[in-house]
Amino acid sequence: MIKQAQNKKILVTGHLGFIGFHCVKKLLDNGLNVIGIDSLNDYYDVSLKESRLTELNSHKNKNFKSIIHNLAKKDTKELLKEISPNIVINLAAQAGVRHSLEHPEDYIENNIYSYLNILEYAKDNDVEKIVYASTSSVYGGNEKLPFSETDEVIKPLQFYAVTKRTNELMSEAYSSLYGIKSIGLRFFTVYGPFGRPDMALFLFTKNILDDLPINVFNNGKHMRNFTYVNDIVEGVISAAIKEPNFPMKNHEILNLASKEQIDLMDFIKEIEANLGKKAKMNFLPLQKGDVPSTASDISKMEKFFDYSPQTSMKEGVKNFIDWYLEYYKKN
Repeated sequence: MIKQAQNKKILVTGHLGFIGFHCVKKLLDNGLNVIGIDSLNDYYDVSLKESRLTELNSHKNKNFKSIIHNLAKKDTKELLKEISPNIVINLAAQAGVRHSLEHPEDYIENNIYSYLNILEYAKDNDVEKIVYASTSSVYGGNEKLPFSETDEVIKPLQFYAVTKRTNELMSEAYSSLYGIKSIGLRFFTVYGPFGRPDMALFLFTKNILDDLPINVFNNGKHMRNFTYVNDIVEGVISAAIKEPNFPMKNHEILNLASKEQIDLMDFIKEIEANLGKKAKMNFLPLQKGDVPSTASDISKMEKFFDYSPQTSMKEGVKNFIDWYLEYYKKN
């Protein structure tokens, strides 16, 4: 798989974000040539992003360049011409379901204008493929489980999902009009080391250690496809550089998730077991914009790319907590 990309220039947008960082690290581990673009915004603690950059800059593979730039700016196409990437992995986005309830305007700029600039560049230049991040949130109020790519996605529950579904429709239009090859990956509840501080595992770990209560929504009655970041990265890189097992349309959408559907209370018990400390729980009703359960049908990803997630929830939670304790001891 990696040999096919040895002479390619791979652009990863959002490379200082959670998934982007791990994606770049894996690409560098495999000796590939990577350019990263990130706006380095302050949606969460910038020092965490700076730590990710420090680690990437210290990698033994020096075929890496980091550029700080807001992709929504009008000069983005000129910058992309200078970089001239063969493959684009678009992970730059304003993340966070809850943040979108209060600041929807952030999502127009960071999720729509930014991606439009990438597509506009690609239509006039030699980009072999775009792989971009979508989300399980596009399934919104759908009640049928597991979620399948053939399901209708017309019931978004928050604006974050609206912008991600818009990205999918933009990709479909540009693929139809200009023949751009693109793959949208619907991520399901990603977690792992160097994760985002606003996500459940990070928040729960911090509050338990600080002897503070954790907010448990829907009174703990949640089921999720918690997916370890290494398994997500494996899927992203396969979609970006691997030849599919079967012919694909110019634009495809694929679910990317673990095979485990985890009860939230079991997830919390695993955190407690690793910390050796019980959580104080503040049970709350279902939060606006949220859904009780998610489950993913990943058969398309398996068919095209032999995708096979490897990390169990037990292993993934332990890896995160080991990282967390080490990182915050140092920092």
